[in-house]
Amino acid sequence: MTHSNQAPIGLAVKLPFATPEEFLAKYGANLTRGGIYLRSRTVKPPGTPITLDLKLSTGARLIYASAVVHFVTGQQGQGVSGMGLRFLTLDPETKRFLDTALAPLPHAQSAEPLLPQGVGPADYAVPPQPTASAPPVVPPVAPAAPEPSAAPSSPTALAPAATPMVPTAPAFEPLKEEPKREGPIIGIDLGTTNSCSGYVRNGKPEVLHSREGHNTVPSILALNTRGKMVVGHPAKGQMLTNPRQTVYGAKRLVGRAYDSPIVQHIKDRFHYEIAPGDSGEAAVKLGNRIFSLQQISALILREVRELAQNQLQQPVSRAVITVPAYYNDNQRQAVREAGQLAGLYVERILNEPTAAALAYGYGRKLNQRILVYDLGGGTFDASVLELNDTVYEVVSTGGDTFLGGIDFDNAIVEHLLEEFQKQTGKAFQGDRVAMQRIHDAAERAKCALSERSDMRVHVAFVTMIDNKPYDLDVTLTRKKLIALTERLVDRTIEVCDEVLKAKGLAPKDVQEVVLVGGQSRFPLVHEKITKFFGKPPTKNVHPDEAVALGAALLAHSLGQVEGVTLIDVLPMAIGVGLPGGRFKPVLERNAALPASKTYTLSTSRDNQAELEVSIFQGDSERAGENEYLGTLKLAGLPRRSRGEVQVTITFEVSNESLLKVTARESSTGREVSSTFTTRDTPEAVKARLAQENPTEPPAPASQAPAPAAAAMPPPLPAKMAGVVGWLKGLFGRR
Repeated sequence: MTHSNQAPIGLAVKLPFATPEEFLAKYGANLTRGGIYLRSRTVKPPGTPITLDLKLSTGARLIYASAVVHFVTGQQGQGVSGMGLRFLTLDPETKRFLDTALAPLPHAQSAEPLLPQGVGPADYAVPPQPTASAPPVVPPVAPAAPEPSAAPSSPTALAPAATPMVPTAPAFEPLKEEPKREGPIIGIDLGTTNSCSGYVRNGKPEVLHSREGHNTVPSILALNTRGKMVVGHPAKGQMLTNPRQTVYGAKRLVGRAYDSPIVQHIKDRFHYEIAPGDSGEAAVKLGNRIFSLQQISALILREVRELAQNQLQQPVSRAVITVPAYYNDNQRQAVREAGQLAGLYVERILNEPTAAALAYGYGRKLNQRILVYDLGGGTFDASVLELNDTVYEVVSTGGDTFLGGIDFDNAIVEHLLEEFQKQTGKAFQGDRVAMQRIHDAAERAKCALSERSDMRVHVAFVTMIDNKPYDLDVTLTRKKLIALTERLVDRTIEVCDEVLKAKGLAPKDVQEVVLVGGQSRFPLVHEKITKFFGKPPTKNVHPDEAVALGAALLAHSLGQVEGVTLIDVLPMAIGVGLPGGRFKPVLERNAALPASKTYTLSTSRDNQAELEVSIFQGDSERAGENEYLGTLKLAGLPRRSRGEVQVTITFEVSNESLLKVTARESSTGREVSSTFTTRDTPEAVKARLAQENPTEPPAPASQAPAPAAAAMPPPLPAKMAGVVGWLKGLFGRR
């Protein structure tokens, strides 16, 4: 039964929210493209025509539509009393709002209103009917005076979602089988902001597209309102409406301890919750679950893998994955683990600048020295390479894993909030949704100012202060943008200078500067590069695609007789912490890879049966200023006089800059029982070293080249637990 002959009933509802984002964050589960569920003590029979007028607390109209009651609930004494309204026609502004806001929400694609969970069964529903063929404008029927039950002061309102907007997150399901080492190999640029993958087809590298047809996939993961994990563009679509459950920029935190000063310093800058993982590493809380950043990265890599399989029409289980050149060992191990969790056999971890150099020089038979300037969304690297036909040799590298496009955006946001306070006389009091809206506006302004001299940044109804709505409305000029971000660009030039000086080079010794990463498009970057090097940067590579294409080229050349030869270097020194808080490098920065070196320690007291060695990575003379990798604990030493027992520790770093450690007791030639732990916090280890008597160290007996492999008994690998990372390859006693 329908009531199409009735005059429409005017239903006006005033919402307690100032912005559409606040409304969606609270009640988005009750809204679809086809209708909305309202809770009301008084309901109308199914089929009753309604003119719906939903307004924000500011008086701005949010939804204006002609609708029909599709189902009712709670009239038979079960559950919540309310109505499901099916939209018939929408005014243009409402249609645009629904198209934009509901695009990333799978549940919202329904052409009918949905029955929210927990409100009880529908007492009666109109059978499905096609939407009336009418112009997409609500008929100009003057809304009837709202019935008492529909007045703003009445109980009629949007029903809050019976289940929270953030439902239970699904558990991470690791693959049951080890990745197979067969089939095609793809190259993957796992970026901070966007990820990109490539494959060589018929001798030519090409980018694999996202499901939406883009060349990159946003490195974003989100938990939507239905408890499903979404990746890429759908996840990016809900950053404004559900930032608390949307993870971005995870690349900056992967492989770091939750208690580390770096994580503690920046964790509150993210709109989602950073939490300690099972082993004390930095992790993410989504819904009611904790996900390691390896798992987050793995879900992004799984999406990339599925895209590759769809486009190559065959299973894909092998990849070359790139990382920033300045990543430490823990971070590299974490990325390798993420690849394995994603079902990929990681053939090689490749530095991003090296991959970009491959994209630049592959097949061109070049003989020149270049500098790759890689300024991405979250990290910066500078590497000097010498190209000689198919040989790509890195001679010096440096960088900053906390310098990228995100920092440019943050500088703009800080300025916008300062201007807001100047204009209103009040400190900004917005929530995470409001802050994400401002960040989004800042990023758009930054991009626009590459093409124009000024840009109005207007975020309507961004906050409520003392029950009064406020806009953020600031005009940003290119001159001001330069003033806000020039120090960041100058920092990248300083890194370039440090990298050159480390090898006794000057800017004039570089023939070409190759720009990589989305933030390298910034006009100020081009100006500073041109001024420092005395020449403009080359435009021969695509800043967003070069790294993925270079990784694909290396993947293609693996196993070929005449493939490319890569010679990389260690980005930061690796060594041990000494009493007094000192740091002793064992392998120096810019050491050619692979590299191997030994470090020998003696017991410092009589009958000493154990030794502890804390391992750090960095370039400071103070252990406390370097990255803590873990503590090597050597047990079962012979009980002899002080200094008579010596333990030789061998540090080996692969061509991927991954560390492996072995230990032998020198007097007997046997390997000692050892464990490697990173469960100590960096601060505890550094404090312990600082308190130890520097006059009585476990003295290094000597340093010598690593013994030949034949002289070493074959070690038994053992996987090691860790707070910061997953340092694998330490060998215990057979």
